[in-house]
Amino acid sequence: QVQLVEYGGGLVQAGDSLRLSCAASSGTFSHRPMGWLRQAPGKEREFGASITWTGDSHYGDYLKSRFTVSRDNAKNTLYLQMNNLKSEDTAVYYCAASEGRNTNAFYYRHSDRYDYWGQGTQVTVSS
Repeated sequence: QVQLVEYGGGLVQAGDSLRLSCAASSGTFSHRPMGWLRQAPGKEREFGASITWTGDSHYGDYLKSRFTVSRDNAKNTLYLQMNNLKSEDTAVYYCAASEGRNTNAFYYRHSDRYDYWGQGTQVTVSS
């Protein structure tokens, strides 16, 4: 069982930056594919970014070049650096972990690839 806790969300203005963090309880974090997904009010959950233990990463088209996913295996922590935030980035951001063994981050662009979820952290961007 893996427990995930996200933090770092908040209220910011358009153009600002935020860094989300996700602390994982499991010692197997370094071998797990991880991802960030988000859900805006009234919308379905959508893929944000994924990263495997090899460092391979993949992004949703609308996030690429503004957001960067990274991981610190020594700290069991996943990060999402978000720059130039826009009002449409307002959502609850979820950290997720997978039991998968595929080393291609593209494989983890769907919600059903993940087995463990955090409780989410709210990001609100005012325009």
